[in-house]
Amino acid sequence: MTDEERLGADPGPTRGSGVEEENLGDVIAVRRAKLDRLRAAGIDPFGRRYAVTHHAADIRARFPELENQSVRVAGRLMSIRAHGKASFAHLQDRSGQIQIYVKIDVVGDRAYELFSTLDIGDIIGVEGSVFRTRRGEITIEVTSFELLTKSLLPLPEKWHGLTDVDLRYRQRYVDLIVNPAVRETFIKRTKIIQTVRRYLDERGFIEVETPVLGTVASGGHARPFVTHHNTLDLDLYLRIALELNLKRLLVGGLERVYEIGHCFRNEGMDTRHNPEFTMIELYQAYGDYNDMMEIVEGIYAAAALAVCGTTKVTYQGTELDLTPPWPRLRMIDAIKQYAGVDWGEIRTDAEALALAERMKLDVKGKKTKGQVLDELCSEYVESKLIQPTFLIDYPVEISPLAKRIPEQPELTWRFEAFINGWEVGNAFTELNDPIDQRARFEQQAEEKKKGNDEAMSYDEDFVTALEYGMPPAGGLGMGIDRMVMLLTDSPSIRDVILFPTMRPRK
Repeated sequence: MTDEERLGADPGPTRGSGVEEENLGDVIAVRRAKLDRLRAAGIDPFGRRYAVTHHAADIRARFPELENQSVRVAGRLMSIRAHGKASFAHLQDRSGQIQIYVKIDVVGDRAYELFSTLDIGDIIGVEGSVFRTRRGEITIEVTSFELLTKSLLPLPEKWHGLTDVDLRYRQRYVDLIVNPAVRETFIKRTKIIQTVRRYLDERGFIEVETPVLGTVASGGHARPFVTHHNTLDLDLYLRIALELNLKRLLVGGLERVYEIGHCFRNEGMDTRHNPEFTMIELYQAYGDYNDMMEIVEGIYAAAALAVCGTTKVTYQGTELDLTPPWPRLRMIDAIKQYAGVDWGEIRTDAEALALAERMKLDVKGKKTKGQVLDELCSEYVESKLIQPTFLIDYPVEISPLAKRIPEQPELTWRFEAFINGWEVGNAFTELNDPIDQRARFEQQAEEKKKGNDEAMSYDEDFVTALEYGMPPAGGLGMGIDRMVMLLTDSPSIRDVILFPTMRPRK
């Protein structure tokens, strides 16, 4: 190939074009045969350590200083365009793609023959000098290369495009190879979690780890997963929340604690729910739910700035302004505004249930005013809270771990944060009265006896901890997955969980 061709001529057809029309079994057989020939020639098809000096994005960003310099890059071949005794290809590493140029009179006959047998999907390491083609593309002129991994299956977009959503979730490793936007989503997820940690660390919180398995499933309203420990002959539960162990640490004197961890709820699945999900919970001694509101605002604003560069983000076509402060709306005021119900006129459980029947609410198994109020809110209010909003002051019946409002003891100092009509955070001024807490656990136990599988379990040891004395505190739980969805414009929770729960294929 002439220098003119090297610097800008059409390098020829892409190897493998037309593969969609070939038989997949034949292609796999050809790759297996290549594998055998490599081994027969004494070439290890699954390579060894390769000392990488640069990544694709680094080379593009630092081209002026790296031009004509030698670099070593490793990655996956994503295209190969052959033209006689020279070939162009694109190599993809964790940072993106870069073009490479392989010429027979530079690498030698034997090496070029090997390169000519490589397939899209193979992983190689290349060494060479950086230059820019006449067409302006930053490229590595290869002086040597090594085969690091032979790919035995063709990448799926060469067949039908990776558009099968079910396949994308089941084979996330392939999804990450062929869809750069997916890789970017998960890189942003990591940045969001790093930002959350940094925000809390800077405010004197310490990160802790608490057990995933426990003898009591408590700290939230949810149906747990049950497992069995053979040695102890004991049923155990996967945690549904992080709350009670973290509050035990407040009793022990760790005044500001948080944990980012997986929780498990044996419930339905949809675009916002996965049985295994990631939460952050944090607790601040001598604080209350007002402090928690400031933390929610601060975390969301910091995370948005970290990955979007602004606190005004667009989710599925709707602009959301995450700039603090967010409005506060009392739950009973929201019911009046959106459902037209003056809750002050509802004095008994019977009146509340009669109202629910008139408004055709599904309150099967629900017996109290607070439960009906919660159902009214779910039906009439939550979907209206598109811009960030704190819905505050929840009924005591559905807030068994929150402190009562002294002037309105049927309500608690509790809020849920809403964005885009979704609940994205739940927080209390924490109940630290062991006598009140015991009574509420007993009430929850009665609910469970009546068939409410989501009622909170009685945790006697937690009451004992409170009897030693827990300082007044504010506590908060937030779903990491929903935060990532909002900040990456992802329509489903499965788009932000690397390996979401899937029904096994038959």
